Amino acid sequence: MSDEKRFAIEAARKARVEALRTRMSAELAGVTGVVLEIGCGHGHFLAAYSAAHPAVFCLGLDLISKRIERALRKRDRANLANLTFIKADAFELLEALPDKTQLQAIFLIFPDPWPKMRHHKNRLIQPGLLDRLAELSTPEHTRLHFRTDHDGYFSWAHSLLAQHPAWHLLPEEIWPFEHETFFSQRLPIHHSLIAKRQERASLLQTPADSPAK
Repeated sequence: MSDEKRFAIEAARKARVEALRTRMSAELAGVTGVVLEIGCGHGHFLAAYSAAHPAVFCLGLDLISKRIERALRKRDRANLANLTFIKADAFELLEALPDKTQLQAIFLIFPDPWPKMRHHKNRLIQPGLLDRLAELSTPEHTRLHFRTDHDGYFSWAHSLLAQHPAWHLLPEEIWPFEHETFFSQRLPIHHSLIAKRQERASLLQTPADSPAK
């Protein structure tokens, strides 16, 4: 890749992050605690969660415009003032969140497993993402919830979370809120894990394109 193309890509990314930062400052005005779903799809889970938890603010993001449009219509029909959805890349959105934002809970439900080894670098669960989520999380309180039907992705996520200094797996903890979604209907057999944010954890970086050995 030429330096000119690399510069153009980075400039476009910076512009997207700045636009997100402006939007998030407005969307989250007066809000500190946020429940975040990365890869919210059509918003079935988060709409139900926000309806059941009116005291918390819920934020869902996805990369597909039509999914976000449907999710927003679902929010508006239910008149859920504590819920919003946004089209954004997860890493860019997390970079753009106001500094005061604290993630109360994080959900990643049936994300794309990217099953081929050469595509593993595209998986959402990566050391860099776990670092950033930890920075925005409250020690000893924030929970990260992950669910997949893919054995390999479950092992990948379990390994990275088990070895990450900022997170501690909670094998005995029960999934806090169940709601049937499109994927849960099609994928009745799945694996779930929950991790909590550790206190005073030093965030050590490991390669982002493969799980720690």
